[in-house]
Amino acid sequence: MSKLKRTNEEGLRYPSMDHLLKQIDSKYKLAYTAALRAKKLKETYNVEEDTYETTVEYKSSKPVGIALEEIQEGKIDIDFDK
Repeated sequence: MSKLKRTNEEGLRYPSMDHLLKQIDSKYKLAYTAALRAKKLKETYNVEEDTYETTVEYKSSKPVGIALEEIQEGKIDIDFDK
């Protein structure tokens, strides 16, 4: 029984940094936000189905890529003014 592996054919070009920086104004804040979300996603990984609990239909196969897709879609809010 073989399992179809999810792959992102666009590689590092997706999601685009230009689109991501429209959501979060700094690449450092973007990296921090993506890392926090990726950590949360890893906690929700379902081994049997090879899926994560996420807010978007994702192309990426890794938690950081999925987090970046969620940020691009505007699904992740973080307040840096605290």
